[in-house]
Amino acid sequence: MKNLINLRTLNTKKVIFIVGPTAIGKTRVSIELAKTFNTEIISCDSRQFYKELEIGSAPPSKKELSEAKHHFIHNLSVTKDYNAGQFEIDAIKLIEKLHQTNDTIIIVGGSGLYVDAICKGFDALPEISEQTREKVTFEYQRKGLDWLQEQVKNIDPELYSNYDTNNPQRLLRVLEVFQETGKKFSSFKSNTIKVRPFEIIKIGLNIERSMLYNHINKRVDIMMEDGLLEEVSTLLKFQQRNALQTVGYKEIFSFLNNECTLKKAVENIKQNTRRFAKRQLTWFRKDKGIKWFEPHQIIEIKKLISEL
Repeated sequence: MKNLINLRTLNTKKVIFIVGPTAIGKTRVSIELAKTFNTEIISCDSRQFYKELEIGSAPPSKKELSEAKHHFIHNLSVTKDYNAGQFEIDAIKLIEKLHQTNDTIIIVGGSGLYVDAICKGFDALPEISEQTREKVTFEYQRKGLDWLQEQVKNIDPELYSNYDTNNPQRLLRVLEVFQETGKKFSSFKSNTIKVRPFEIIKIGLNIERSMLYNHINKRVDIMMEDGLLEEVSTLLKFQQRNALQTVGYKEIFSFLNNECTLKKAVENIKQNTRRFAKRQLTWFRKDKGIKWFEPHQIIEIKKLISEL
């Protein structure tokens, strides 16, 4: 504990990232660290930003929120468009504010693009002309989601590996940028990594894959018991909004639109969540700066941080 206290007396400001696949237990670990360092937590989970997604985005519970102060949880409406570039601006501003009173800040989430927004930064994203937008949308409506997925995979495989590939609005954005500029969407991550006035420490969480998949399946069942169907039903009129083109919502919309049975919709949520977890791990494993642990290794995680 002495080393942990000494860490906080250093002049260097620190940001500790807790990353990993969905359902791995990032929330619990981040809260334990926040308590240790008497600090606050910033979420970089792009689904948990939206206040209407109280069940399907698996946000921290009320009890967990009471244990440590969280930021960027349910702070937006699904009617608002939001992207990683804007998140970079908002998150860096908040980090600067929190560092005035806390030397160490915890950031938690599985959205790799949003983690990179803080760690590396983005260049300004281009404006898209109405002509380009209409052209891309027309092609998608004519050729379908499979065509759109293949286009984005070929254009920007790096981004595709950690993207919600069942989200046509996000995929359309990638294709629009390429059609407008001839450049990959991921190329707008700053070519020169932005210098941040704080030290970055990255902790990755993972477990054996069959255990992770079992966690995912159980969590989906709990979501259904907690009222996911009812939650999605109230959002039916917003189903075309970008924030709702995501796992757990699109599948239920398919049921509500009489495109499949409820049983099939739930099976699809589990399958698509498992696929998403796999893409998250693929993305994070490329980052050699991440130190990997199992979620229960909180003592080892604290020890590592104290020695850095």
